[in-house]
Amino acid sequence: MKKVAVVTGAANGIGAATARLLVKDGYDVVGLDREPGDIEGVTFIKFDVTNVEEHDVLLGRIESEHGPIAALANVAGAYAYTTMADMTVEEFRKQLAVFLEGAVLLSRAAGMRMMKRGGGRIVNVTSTASTAAMPNSLAYNTAKGGLDAASRSLALELAPHGVLLNLVAPGFVRTRMSNDPESGVNEADTDWFQTDFVDNGRLPIGRTSEPEEIAAPIAFLLSDRNTYISGTTLMVDGGSTSSI
Repeated sequence: MKKVAVVTGAANGIGAATARLLVKDGYDVVGLDREPGDIEGVTFIKFDVTNVEEHDVLLGRIESEHGPIAALANVAGAYAYTTMADMTVEEFRKQLAVFLEGAVLLSRAAGMRMMKRGGGRIVNVTSTASTAAMPNSLAYNTAKGGLDAASRSLALELAPHGVLLNLVAPGFVRTRMSNDPESGVNEADTDWFQTDFVDNGRLPIGRTSEPEEIAAPIAFLLSDRNTYISGTTLMVDGGSTSSI
């Protein structure tokens, strides 16, 4: 019987790449997203992770239809580039609801089920912005910083029961979320990115990452090959946080 893995935000970007890789690794993958998804080997369920009151009901449904959940990847995101002055309270709360509350409480709900069975793996996708803030991203930076702290706290309680929880922190990734909402141009294709990050060496690898390059470490941390890593943050950022 295949192990069951759940991936949020699985319809596109890092979530889709993670779901594909987990299928290749032999998992029975359930993808959660507000949008429809179409990936061979992935069962999609339309679900908004901010609907926290339904988390346990959802997980119960998945386990009744597929079997015990062995792995969870929280990837779902809804980023909005907004200055401090222009940001509304509603916009602030929306990003916290997705990036922080949704991921933390789904981790908790899945983790409690895994604890009872004596094992499991959880990865929460954070960002280098959790420690090196981006401009005009107050809600995003706040949510990712909170996710880091909450994940470490969860990891402390889960590890004694065989459940390992970790964070993967991408830097620049070529996904829809990094496209300019007006022009549709990806930030990696702008003069700003080339000048401020590539030409001056702030991004040592010299290019943005692809979703598959973030999915690979997520899949490793979710796998049985990970037997001793818990409560840590893996930076997958092309060396950007190591540069001055």
